[in-house]
Amino acid sequence: MRLGVLDIGSNTVHLLVADVRPGGRPLATTSNRTVLRLMRYLEPDGSISEAGVTALVDAVTQAREVARTENVVELLATATSAVREAANGAEVIARIEAALGQELQVLGGESEARFTFLAVRRWFGWSAGQILLFDIGGGSLEIAAGADELPEVAASVPLGAGRMTIEFLPDDPPGDDAVAALRDHAHGTLAPVVELMRDQPNPNHVVGSSKAIRSLAKLAGYPVPGWSGSDRMLLPRHALGSWIPRLARIPASARQELPGITADRAFQIVAGAVVLHTAMTAMKVDELEVSPWALREGVLLRYIESLSWNDPT
Repeated sequence: MRLGVLDIGSNTVHLLVADVRPGGRPLATTSNRTVLRLMRYLEPDGSISEAGVTALVDAVTQAREVARTENVVELLATATSAVREAANGAEVIARIEAALGQELQVLGGESEARFTFLAVRRWFGWSAGQILLFDIGGGSLEIAAGADELPEVAASVPLGAGRMTIEFLPDDPPGDDAVAALRDHAHGTLAPVVELMRDQPNPNHVVGSSKAIRSLAKLAGYPVPGWSGSDRMLLPRHALGSWIPRLARIPASARQELPGITADRAFQIVAGAVVLHTAMTAMKVDELEVSPWALREGVLLRYIESLSWNDPT
């Protein structure tokens, strides 16, 4: 059975097509993404501008067409923080649903964390034990922890790389003072989350699962010893911290020449690095592992699980 997951996020509209079967691992066949950076379309009142809505609808229409040509049997469409929190969110959702011809599942922050945690758990396996997860999107940061398929605790805070770039680092390059202001803001915002996680056991694995974290790992991390796969990377906190002053002093056009930093991430990678480094410091994390599976895979896995339960055989 061929399924598609359409993830309408703060940075991209990303379609993942995969062949699935009950009890089996999803086999990705197509990945199609349109870079939007919706945060740049936010109006002062918190609504998405008409230009932003038009770009979003165009991207969704394109993804729907790709899904059709790829013979997708069912499209699982989700939207995350940028659409969820927009002042005109209801109108935007209605226009997306009209373009798709189906309903859109709008995920809350904790739901994002739970789907992503499921994907990470399945990727690392039960033997991984206690997992602490960080996931940075364009609009929010999700943190979750637990030893089962669903996290024991999950939290979402508005510290996404795109949001923090617009609010704290609008200049290019931003400079040291702006970075310090963002760090202070992130530290204060994370304080309740640190308290929430305080009673959790020490993690056996600390995992980062977002595109921003994968980019930072390629820049400042190193491969897992004894593992040849390019996705198995480790990102040390001290190495990440040493890169932040350098990233903040060069323009985005120069950042995209660095290892792992793509053009669509170059402008907001500084904010992503500051938020992640602050979160790792607050949670006393020295190093994290990178997971290639994240939200889209979590949505697929949950759907496959429902197929398994409904299969009479």
